[in-house]
Amino acid sequence: MILVTGGTGFLGSHLLYTLASENSEVKALRRSTSNLEGVREVFSFYRDDPDELFSRLRWVEGDMLDPVSVEDALDGVTKVYHAASSVSFDPSDRRRMIENNIEGTSNLVYGALKTGVEKFCHVSSVAAMGKAAEGKMTGETDIWKNNGRKSAYSVSKFHSEMEVWKGINEGLNAVIVNPSVILGPGSWKRGSPSFFYRIYRGMKYYTTGVTGFVDVRDVCRCMIRLMDCPVKGERFILNSENLSYKQLFDMIAGSLGLQGPKVPASERMLEVGWRLAWLKSKLFFSKPVLTKEMARAGRSKTYYSSEKIEQTLSYKFTPINETVEWTGRIFLEKFARKIE
Repeated sequence: MILVTGGTGFLGSHLLYTLASENSEVKALRRSTSNLEGVREVFSFYRDDPDELFSRLRWVEGDMLDPVSVEDALDGVTKVYHAASSVSFDPSDRRRMIENNIEGTSNLVYGALKTGVEKFCHVSSVAAMGKAAEGKMTGETDIWKNNGRKSAYSVSKFHSEMEVWKGINEGLNAVIVNPSVILGPGSWKRGSPSFFYRIYRGMKYYTTGVTGFVDVRDVCRCMIRLMDCPVKGERFILNSENLSYKQLFDMIAGSLGLQGPKVPASERMLEVGWRLAWLKSKLFFSKPVLTKEMARAGRSKTYYSSEKIEQTLSYKFTPINETVEWTGRIFLEKFARKIE
């Protein structure tokens, strides 16, 4: 029996589809308030008859912050895919997100040790990686350092990963994956799928940063292959290509038959922008559309190496232009007509 956490999220939904399509026996941990329609929709991106496959999933209600609830979910489980994580760049969510991500991971790790889980896969992030020297590719051995400018998400993922390493030191058979920005179809107004929505609606400005991108299907496949092989106690960057945001946005615009953004957002523009967004959020009691962390991330230039996973699994990643074409086609078929 396989347990998946974060199954109602972007990566988790695609992982559930991949596991179910392989006829794996899967149960997924969910909150009582979770909406499952997003998962069903992801299944529909792959096949015209999603309900039959979706019905194979066994959903169990629980709370990652409740150790007893976690142990109950682990009953009879041999493999765990831990994809649950809170993501926010809103300063008001900083403390809560860090504490919840770390505590939830800690509860799951020690629950897995207590119940004798055979193997554990933790979904971390390149946000938990160090940064290589200028001109070098960031790899698994680069050391993360909190220089005071790390995002709350980065801090939460680093310390969550440390909980897994503690578990490994106590005998947990585990692997860790560190995906770059994961691309694919999903909830079109959140996360990376929102790139397609924003460009479809008209995006004038682009940020000048560079980062890594990877197909959601590749992330799922690599996780499953790592869980099915003898590798343990290792972390792996999952990254297909390093691209500028301008390159990615132009690809997305092309997949939608549109023109990409033409105007670079200057550092001054972004610095003024996040301050105005903060002020507006205070005046109208809303979430800021741009934060300091988002503005700085948009200017950062980091390059990631996937050499380790490619050699370990003899794996070849999907080119990002193919990922974008696949996602753009689904966006136009499944969503664009609803907003016209």
